[in-house]
Amino acid sequence: MKVLVVGSGGREHALAWKLSQSPELDELHAAPGNPGIAALGTCHPVRGEDAEGLLELARTLEVDLVVVGPERPLVTGVADELRHAGVSVFGPTAAAARIEGSKSFAKEVMDAADVPNAGRLSDPRAPCVVKVDGLAAGKGVFVCRTEADLEHGLRRAAALGGEVVVEELLEGDELSVFALCDGSRAIPLGAARDYKRAEDGDAGPNTGGMGSFSPVDGFHADRTAELVEQIHVPVLEQLARRGAPFIGVLYAGLMLTEDGPHVLEFNCRLGDPEAQTILPTLDDDLLPGLAAAAAGDVARCAVAVSDRAAVTVVVAAGNYPDGSDVGSPIDGIEEAERTGALVFHAGTARRAGALVTNGGRILSVTGSGVTLEAAREHAYAGVERISFSGARYRRDIARV
Repeated sequence: MKVLVVGSGGREHALAWKLSQSPELDELHAAPGNPGIAALGTCHPVRGEDAEGLLELARTLEVDLVVVGPERPLVTGVADELRHAGVSVFGPTAAAARIEGSKSFAKEVMDAADVPNAGRLSDPRAPCVVKVDGLAAGKGVFVCRTEADLEHGLRRAAALGGEVVVEELLEGDELSVFALCDGSRAIPLGAARDYKRAEDGDAGPNTGGMGSFSPVDGFHADRTAELVEQIHVPVLEQLARRGAPFIGVLYAGLMLTEDGPHVLEFNCRLGDPEAQTILPTLDDDLLPGLAAAAAGDVARCAVAVSDRAAVTVVVAAGNYPDGSDVGSPIDGIEEAERTGALVFHAGTARRAGALVTNGGRILSVTGSGVTLEAAREHAYAGVERISFSGARYRRDIARV
């Protein structure tokens, strides 16, 4: 099969890495890709939101499957344009991607599906959570424990534009659960815990994600499958009733409260950096599952999750999430890979033959092992080999 991966981040590099191992893969392409993906396939200078350019590229390359990684192209309808032209796509339609693109729509669907979620507050008051209704690259959520926090959160959310949703503040541990969906059926892909705050000890502002690990104690394969049946499947049924069957990866962000799991949010794609953690733990070839989902039938598919643990640590620019770094030389990736770690590119570029920074989250480093502690040691051994001006990372990922 010829496959085109859409996107340029660490999630897309992880997808390309996993797909490159498939015996069914003939050619791997990416648009626009990144330097890490370029080592696995051919990158093309077409933006992920450019539906017309992607369609032309898919036709020129005669690809068999397009895999859309990021949320923004999905929410804006890139998958719709490709499907209407007869291209096989793994990724939801714009109508189904509203499950991530609109917090209000997601709550409406969850309530109709009788899936527990954080209650919406008509009268904002602390403690609560303020959320931007639309896409905000993981930076549109503000936890407000005091009235001062609430004023700050409302101000920051308003600055990002669009409507604002205020919810009750739920307490507990968070869990990310992923399922491969064909419009009606869901195959569990595993669960992970991610770290959204910028600094150790869960301090600082929210980010797109600073690290993750899997498995999470108490949430191995059987328990994860139960959660998918309880949470993902009713939402799939409700979306199908609304004429928006969901094809792709449905990602539920849960809070494990004393009253059971409650959904904080749904996303219409793999998480980042959770993809960099989950995909290395999958034993089976992923490509047949993606192709079957795109064709609308995963009934005969299985994706086995190994017993091995994985830990991912994000190496970010010094001023992330408020800013980014561009043009700083990056050293040590080959040394990190020699330790056995996987290094996924997220915000990198090639300038005059040299690898340089080009974003906020620059690299994701994943270690694996038979235990979580072993995986953590391998991840940090890799991180410590990497350097660029201002590089920083959390030192407490998977310290449980």
